[in-house]
Amino acid sequence: MVAAGLATAAPAGAAPQDGGAGDRVSVHQETVTAAQQQAVQDYWTPTRMKLAGALVPEETPVPADDDTPDDPRPLPANTPDPGATWTHGGAVDASVGRLFFTFSDGYDGSCTATVVTGANRSTVVTAAHCLRGVGAPTAADTWTHNLYFVPGYRNGAKPLGGFSIRTVATSSRWDADPGSTTSADVAVAGYDAGVLVANRSADGRRLADVTGSQRIAFTQPTRGEFVHTFGYPKERLNDPGAKYAGSRMIHCAGPAQPGPKAPLLWGEPCDMSHGASGGPHLAQFDTRTGVGTVVGVTTTTDDLAGGPTGTLYATRLGDSAHRLYSWAQTRPA
Repeated sequence: MVAAGLATAAPAGAAPQDGGAGDRVSVHQETVTAAQQQAVQDYWTPTRMKLAGALVPEETPVPADDDTPDDPRPLPANTPDPGATWTHGGAVDASVGRLFFTFSDGYDGSCTATVVTGANRSTVVTAAHCLRGVGAPTAADTWTHNLYFVPGYRNGAKPLGGFSIRTVATSSRWDADPGSTTSADVAVAGYDAGVLVANRSADGRRLADVTGSQRIAFTQPTRGEFVHTFGYPKERLNDPGAKYAGSRMIHCAGPAQPGPKAPLLWGEPCDMSHGASGGPHLAQFDTRTGVGTVVGVTTTTDDLAGGPTGTLYATRLGDSAHRLYSWAQTRPA
């Protein structure tokens, strides 16, 4: 989750930024060979996945499983939800998952990501800050590695398997000089979106053929539009009041509003935090089928964007994100 920092606000109600000619695609290759893919598979054991994002893994206990019972009844449409385990199944249970990675200092972290409809049937969207820090894209230590997407992650299990990542991309606007610009500055400008192209499964299937996918759109947000948000928040278990351990997918829903201090970010009432980054904000979500349209990815909370306490904000997908998505369609798995 991008932390608060100094930023220049855009006019209220502004649409996602068009980076223009200066907005290009910065690409990083991840795992390509069979040996590299196997190494990533071997690295992410059930225990390592459960501990990802722990403050001190050697001292933090493995989080308990979330055994909230499933509820096959569909959630009534337009039901506000500030944050609860998603128990209603549907397509979202398979197309959204936990994204694991390792920072250059060896610390394991996690975010949330979503399989979206695309020509290559291997495209995943998340937040840019889950893929790299700001800085020159040629600097390998700005990128995360050991990227591993587990759709439908649940209590350390991989119900649909795990997928290593072939290539990732962020906007060149994320390449800002870290000496003068922070990730918060770039995020509030609307550039905290990233795409991944997943490798095929062990039996040769493309990701979306295994998981299904969510629609994606690059449209101007509408104040008050009812939006559903999903993520895998992982709080520090030794923090007082910690609620989420990354064990199950969490759901929030409510009317979208722009952030008072960051009007390019739009959010809904939600108490998710770290680990939910990159999760989908879905418009036109059908609670019976679990299918919607990804219009944004989780970036930050009210600490950065302002607004009511307990609001989760998304980078809305505009021209810059569309450019990344189009690039991904040219990259077969």
